[in-house]
This record gives sequence, C-alpha cells and structure tokens, in this order.
Amino acid sequence: MTNENKVFEWRVRYPAPAKLNLMLRIIGRREDGYHLLQTVFQFVELCDWLTFLPNDSDDIVLEDAISGVENDNNLIVKAAELLKIETGYSGGVRIRLEKNLPMGGGLGGGSSDAATTLIALNSLWDLRLSQQKLMELGMLLGADVPVFVFGYAAWAEGIGEELSRISVKEQWVLILRPNCHVNTKEIFSANDLTRNSKSITIDEFNAGQAVNDCLDVVCKHYEAIEKALCDLSVFSEARLTGTGACVFALFDSKNLAIEAELKLKDKWQTYLTKSSNKSPLFA
Repeated sequence: MTNENKVFEWRVRYPAPAKLNLMLRIIGRREDGYHLLQTVFQFVELCDWLTFLPNDSDDIVLEDAISGVENDNNLIVKAAELLKIETGYSGGVRIRLEKNLPMGGGLGGGSSDAATTLIALNSLWDLRLSQQKLMELGMLLGADVPVFVFGYAAWAEGIGEELSRISVKEQWVLILRPNCHVNTKEIFSANDLTRNSKSITIDEFNAGQAVNDCLDVVCKHYEAIEKALCDLSVFSEARLTGTGACVFALFDSKNLAIEAELKLKDKWQTYLTKSSNKSPLFA
C-alpha cells in the first residue's frame, strides 16, 4: 500500500474482487474447533464495487442494502465500525455498493467487501494503520478477509491467516453458480469430512495436487453442485471453490472458455472472467 494516500480518493469506485480456492486441504483441528488448512487463493477480475463518500455526521451509512442482510450485520459496516473502535476516529462515511458477486458462493464477496472497506477508509480517514494491522483486524471479521488485504495470490496455512505470496498461472475462468446456498458451518461439522489430510508443499501443489477436501461432503448434501461439476467437467477439470456453491474451471484461452459458457449458460448462471495473482484493488 505504498503511497496509498495518492491513490485512494473520495467518490471513486473501488473493486472488491472474488477469489478462488485452487486447492483446499484440511490437515487437523484445533481445540477451539477451528480447522487447520492448507489452501491456495487466487483472485479473479469479477468484482463488487464500493464508493466512499464523506458524511457530515459520525454515522456509517450503507446506502445499498443487501436483501436479507441487516446493515448492522453487513461486513462492510462492521469493517468501518471496527476501524473507528480501533483508532478512535470520530467521523462517518456513506458507502455505495454495487453487488455483482453471488452471496454464499464461495467466492469471498462479503470478505472482499470488508477488506476493500478497511483499506480504503484507512487511507481516506488518514488512519495510517499498517497492512499487517489491517490483516489482523480483518481476521476478526472473517477468515477470508486477510487475503484480500494481503492483495496477492497466496499459499495459506493455519486457519487461513498464515499467508505467503505464490505465483500461479493466470488463466481464463468459467464459474457456474448452482441455485443453492451452502451452509459452511454444516459442511465443517460433518462427521464424514476429511480432517487428517497429509500436509503438502507448494511444489507438490504445482505438480498437480489440487484436491478440495470439502468436495465429497458438499456433493453428498447438494445435488445441484454435483450436477454442475459434472456438466463443467466436459470442458475442463471442474473444481469447487471453498465450500461452494460455485464451481469453476480454468482455460488456457478465452475462446475455449467462451465455447464452454455458450453451451452451459442456458442451464446455469455463469460468470466468465480471468484469474489474477494481484488483486484488482492493488492493480
């Protein structure tokens, strides 16, 4: 976030990109119930967009409410309020949200919105918190928030907060969104979830070890996701991101991705995008 004060300005639209989990291994469980993971995060160019406007009062106002989500429970509002509590900042802000990422899809939309809020308001309010501090605050909001603050494709361990930069091939991506909402807590509580996978190295991931330990349990509980994976696998290796519901496939060319989308878009909600090792927010 070098020279961020020269970059972040009021009334500018800032991206909150989606992420993919290119691999997800569950290698243990802590005494407090949190699962120990190995995963690889990569961003895609599909984004929500946030605009921050000065507010004459000290209120945090989200102008575009999300259906079914009370503003007080929205991670955007929680992120802004957390910054105020942490720093003692007394001002307010009005926030406009253009929501493009599907909720509950495993693409990290809410976490990304929160991260963009932390980063943008840290600059706009001149709070001068370090990136590490913002990542720590992000962890209080959700396990996926830190990687969006981190801003680069990452090898993640621990409960997802131990991040190291990784370079992954950037490709065209076709994402399918089945018409269901996965209960992440339900998946991680399942008795038949694999929790003792062997740890692997980055080299082993690069050599092709890219399983998602949640896949079998998710498919068992959500038939639509299993069908989406089957349909997409005709065109390229189909994978689950996080616990879903979204599934995705990577393509070496835009034309191949478009060809697959044309054959699937009448049956599934589709998103054609491109992966990126650098968050669009920082790019």
